[in-house]
Amino acid sequence: MADTYSQIYIQTVFAVQNRYALIQSAWEEELYKYITCIVQNKGQKMLAINGTSNHIHFFIGMKPTCCLSDLIREIKKSSNTFIKEKRFTPYKFQWQEGFDAFHIAILN
Repeated sequence: MADTYSQIYIQTVFAVQNRYALIQSAWEEELYKYITCIVQNKGQKMLAINGTSNHIHFFIGMKPTCCLSDLIREIKKSSNTFIKEKRFTPYKFQWQEGFDAFHIAILN
């Protein structure tokens, strides 16, 4: 087979350290756009992103060559730096270790 066709859909969730409510509505949209750019720059497709004050979740279309752990590590590292550089919160911001990921089956 000359080409590879795949439909891999993953929902991912990760939280602020200790589940502190540090993500404010005033800047969450900017954070979501930043994370979307990371996903797209890594060759994946952001389908939806949202969250609350203490966690975010997003739904991506993932290529089979993508390593999900590497992608999440990059998102958390880069967005953590972004939040600190923008001084969005006066509190120490850090993402909690780990993440949840769920495969979503799309039936036609």
